[in-house]
Amino acid sequence: MDILALARAEAPETVRLRRHFHEQPELSCNEVNTIAFLEAYLKDLGIPTTNVPDGGLLGIIDSGKPGKTLLMRADVDGLPIQESSRNLKQAKLCVSKVPGVSHACGHDGHMAMLLTAARILVAHKDAFTGKVVLCFERGEEESGDIQNLLPYIVKESGLQIDGCYATHVRWDMPAGTVSITPGAVMGGGCSFVVKLEGTFGHGARPDLANNPMDCFCDLYQQLNAFRMRKVDPFECLTFSLGFVHSGEKYNVIPDSLEFGGTARFFSYEKAGSPFITFLKEALDHTAALYHCKATIEHMPEALFEARNNTACAELGRKAVTEALGAEALKDPQPWMASESFALFLQEYPGVLAFTGIANPELGSGANHHTPEFDMDERGLTYGAAMGVAYALAFLNTAFDPQFTPNPEPVERLAKRNI
Repeated sequence: MDILALARAEAPETVRLRRHFHEQPELSCNEVNTIAFLEAYLKDLGIPTTNVPDGGLLGIIDSGKPGKTLLMRADVDGLPIQESSRNLKQAKLCVSKVPGVSHACGHDGHMAMLLTAARILVAHKDAFTGKVVLCFERGEEESGDIQNLLPYIVKESGLQIDGCYATHVRWDMPAGTVSITPGAVMGGGCSFVVKLEGTFGHGARPDLANNPMDCFCDLYQQLNAFRMRKVDPFECLTFSLGFVHSGEKYNVIPDSLEFGGTARFFSYEKAGSPFITFLKEALDHTAALYHCKATIEHMPEALFEARNNTACAELGRKAVTEALGAEALKDPQPWMASESFALFLQEYPGVLAFTGIANPELGSGANHHTPEFDMDERGLTYGAAMGVAYALAFLNTAFDPQFTPNPEPVERLAKRNI
């Protein structure tokens, strides 16, 4: 098979699909019309589907020959962002028709690439053994509906998944390039909202009050210093606050303060988990020192980093080199943003690959989650070809990924979030 030639022949349909999804985005966990379109499209290709309530859509491509099963996933939700009609240079070719909602992260491209790969695989069932499970995940931006989707796949679907694959478009990679690398490729993270309660007082007599601001300032310094003091310098950890709310009058000491933020990391074990433990300990000790009460109002269990299986990544790199050429394969820096696909990678050996969509001449290259975000749609052809190349290599190659699934109950695992 000349995979790249097949993907290029599908390019007009890939673009049509991407623009359809782009013009009709739906917010997380509300993708009713998107799922209906996907279901009808797959059925037209002769692919049987299962609509998982509040989870997503599954479609199965069966080669008719015994073999392994590969899950290929695309996310389907948009963002509550009003899209700009212009990218970094000029007017966009395609703009959302839904006020205040847009595919500013590229999920429209993810769906288009997976459907293109499906079209090629359906037409060439003789080229592989086993099955391909097409997985369209709802609510990825909120990591919400995976709580229903992943447990269904693992425990109720009857599918024996041997591996998983997904690709995410990247604003900083040129269109026509792709990436599959071993190890952590996207960050894990945790979020928190904390309330500190002290004792109300007047600015003239701070000694008669317990100021939650004093407690917060001490705590903030400790959290800021944690990475330097306690994390291996070869590991990565970021910590930031998104808000601090307290008080109303300049001469009145408030009785409460609320703050919230996130931490991101490329190793839950070496950086994320120690930070979370320290946050809880420092909160208790510092609150006691300042005679305040501390309450964690929001802190779901942290999301793992997206960590690619080494053997699967090496297999994918070889497949991409053969199908797209060595010049198409790039090795970008890991991306500190987070992805719910990290949870699939905890259950199954696999890879999260990247597809380049940047082109300065066209004005595409704005960061994800911004109004100017846009893509060079020609990059999607390479992403679709990469998916087909990986699927064929995975299904037709006997290899041991040496993978141990996360022992957490899947219901608990699927609730990890930021």
